[in-house]
Amino acid sequence: MDHTLSVAPMMDWTDRHERAFLRTISRRTLLYTEMVTTGAILHGDRDRFLSFDESEHPVALQLGGSEPADLAACAREGEARGYDEINLNLGCPSDRVQRGRFGACLMTEPALVADCVAAMIAAVAIPVTVKTRIGVDDQDSYEALQGFVATVAEAGCRTFTIHARKAWLSGLSPKQNREVPPLRYEVVHALKRDFPDLEVVLNGGVMDLDEAEAHLTRVDGVMIGRAAYQSPYILAQADRRFFGETAEPLSREAVVEAFLPYVERQLIRGVPLKSITRHMLGLFNGLPGARAWRRHLAEEAHKLGAGPEVILAAMARWRAAQDRRRAA
Repeated sequence: MDHTLSVAPMMDWTDRHERAFLRTISRRTLLYTEMVTTGAILHGDRDRFLSFDESEHPVALQLGGSEPADLAACAREGEARGYDEINLNLGCPSDRVQRGRFGACLMTEPALVADCVAAMIAAVAIPVTVKTRIGVDDQDSYEALQGFVATVAEAGCRTFTIHARKAWLSGLSPKQNREVPPLRYEVVHALKRDFPDLEVVLNGGVMDLDEAEAHLTRVDGVMIGRAAYQSPYILAQADRRFFGETAEPLSREAVVEAFLPYVERQLIRGVPLKSITRHMLGLFNGLPGARAWRRHLAEEAHKLGAGPEVILAAMARWRAAQDRRRAA
C-alpha cells in the first residue's frame, strides 16, 4: 500500500460519495472511510456502513473499537468487502468515543492496543495500520510516544499515521482538539528518525501539496484532511508529483463531467442529489464564479427530483462568471 499521500478519515465528511468524487480528481491518493465502530458493523446495517464503489480503490476502512475479537471480525468483513487496508482509530478524542473505550483514550493502554492490532493482523492478509496522536492529556512526552509505538510495532504494525497534535480527553471539543493543541511536526519527524524500519505518515494542518512535499523529506507519507475536503482540486497534481503519473490532470470542468456517470448511478439507486453535491461545493474555490457554483448547488440540489441538470446549470453559472471576468 502506497501511503505517500492520503486523505484523512473525517466523520460526516469522507463518506462514499466524497471518496468517489476525490477519486475523479486523483487516481492514486489513498482514501479512508469515516470511522466505523465495531458495534455498527457487528450489530447494524453492514451494507450501509461498508459498501463502497469500485472506483474508490485504493481505499482503507477505519475501525473504532477496543475488543480484539470484535476488531478481528470486522477486519475480516472489511477484507471480504474488498478494502485495501484496515486502520485502527487511536486519535479521536470525543466524549462519545471515549465512552465506547476507543479512539485517543486507548493511547493510555498500549498493551490493549497491541492485542487489538495482533488480532486484526492474524485475521486478514491486507495491511493493518493505526492512526494516532503524539500524546493525550499530560501523557505527552516523547518517551511515552516512543514506548507506545514500540509496543504496537511489536504486535506487527508497520505503518503509523501520526496526527502531530496531542489530544485533551476533557475540556476541549473534537473541533478544538483539531485546532488548539499546537502542531509539533518535529515530534513526528523524530519518530521516523528513531524508528527507521517503520512507515511513518504525518497528519495535521497540511494545507497543500507544497507542504506535503516538504514533509516528505522527513517522513514516508503525508495525510491531508480538511484542506482536501474544502478545496478538493488541490489534489489534481498529486498523481504527477508523488506517484510518477505522466497524464495531465483533469480540469475542474472535466472533473465534473467525469463524475456525472457516478451521480446518475447513485440517483437511480435512490440517493438524493444533495448527499452527493455537498461534497462538490469547494471544487472551484479560489476562482471567480465559485460563489455562483456553490449557491446554485445549495439552493437546487435539495429539491425533489433534482438531477444532473442541477450540476450542469451550476457549472454554466461558473462559466458565465468566468466570461464576465475576462470581458472586464
